[in-house]
Amino acid sequence: MTKENDENFDVVSAAMVVIGDEILSGRTRDTNAGHLASIMTAIGIDLKEVRFVSDNQDAIIEAVNQLRERNTYVFTSGGIGPTHDDITADAIAAAFGLPCDYDDQALKILAEHYKNRGIEFTESRKRMARMPEGAHHIDNPISKAPGFVVGNVHVMAGVPSIFQAMLDHVVHSLRTGRKLLSKSVLSDLGEGTIGAPLGEVQKNHPDTVIGSYPRYEDGNFSTELVVRSANEASLDSALEDIKIMLSKLQNA
Repeated sequence: MTKENDENFDVVSAAMVVIGDEILSGRTRDTNAGHLASIMTAIGIDLKEVRFVSDNQDAIIEAVNQLRERNTYVFTSGGIGPTHDDITADAIAAAFGLPCDYDDQALKILAEHYKNRGIEFTESRKRMARMPEGAHHIDNPISKAPGFVVGNVHVMAGVPSIFQAMLDHVVHSLRTGRKLLSKSVLSDLGEGTIGAPLGEVQKNHPDTVIGSYPRYEDGNFSTELVVRSANEASLDSALEDIKIMLSKLQNA
């Protein structure tokens, strides 16, 4: 039995598996582990371990099976995209002894998304709809391709903005030490404009976690800024500073 099902277990724990040859080679720097650590700390979950593994099915299976047996939750990032080396869905299915196939609802979501953007829904893109049988979706408001949950394992994208957006949808379903509050504001400014001043806001509000997520809806691009904190006063203070920052950028 995993600790997820043991309601008498005092400490809620988590572990992470970061998947990808590009991470291990140094071509891409991981930021998802740091973000997960911040969120877990904020809500009272102990992040016990982070493992980095290559795009190798046996390595993914071994890491996931070991970590899911001794932690309340496991989170993975990477390997659920459209390319041939995106094998995480197959590996997670194998770890649980489940078949992996196209999910009908995921296919519908992706087909509509690409149709609305006037982009061909190719066989490669259809790969993003594959997941273990019986998996539950994790919503993806940015690129629409869903992550999924099997048992106590949450499988999410490697792209930082998408990983963070998926985690936003997951966090409220977790058994935690304390509740994490969140509020957001939408801006038509791009991340390139917002990035530096938003970093300053974050420095001034260390007891909050602030994220920015680019969005594409109805032919328009925007950026959603989300503030999270266990303390409502801290959350509101940071949100107010973000609104002031946005106003200054708009009027510059």
